[in-house]
Amino acid sequence: MNVPVDLLALACDQMEVDPPARALLSAGMPALQAVQTLLDAGCVQAALQVSARMLPKRYVVAWVCQCARAETLAPESRAGAMLAERWLRDPSESNRRAAYEFANAGGYRDLGAWLAASAGWAEGSLAPVRQPTVVAPPDHLTARAAVAALNLLAALDLDQFPSRRRGYAQQALGLLAGGAA
Repeated sequence: MNVPVDLLALACDQMEVDPPARALLSAGMPALQAVQTLLDAGCVQAALQVSARMLPKRYVVAWVCQCARAETLAPESRAGAMLAERWLRDPSESNRRAAYEFANAGGYRDLGAWLAASAGWAEGSLAPVRQPTVVAPPDHLTARAAVAALNLLAALDLDQFPSRRRGYAQQALGLLAGGAA
């Protein structure tokens, strides 16, 4: 017997959405309604987390890249964004691998690494290139990288941090309303 999976609950589990925010959501709630509910309650981090997990991975990477395009980025961050953008334009394994390797080499310490990781973890294998065994990234890693990148983007202007994060979540509402999830 197949039991229907509550995708919203699974997303909340995978993204470790905090319990007070989760309590605002109900089983089977559409993603758009869930994110709007979280935003209305001031749970912006949870709204980013749910958005990033409920959107298709390519939409998530595109969303983060769009947010990054509006910023003046340091060279290292710009390089990570360019690798994610390259994968979006041509989702080949070599472009995904280049983004993954960049993020991994950077130790996931800065914005550029997280931007690249959002693409690098979207598909493919995390195993070394010459290893024949595929080690697929867990489905939620792209979302985790995206939320990290969005928070770092918002932190580029600490005085505007809360409003910038809210703005990113509102951009996701547009994607969700367009039927992306």
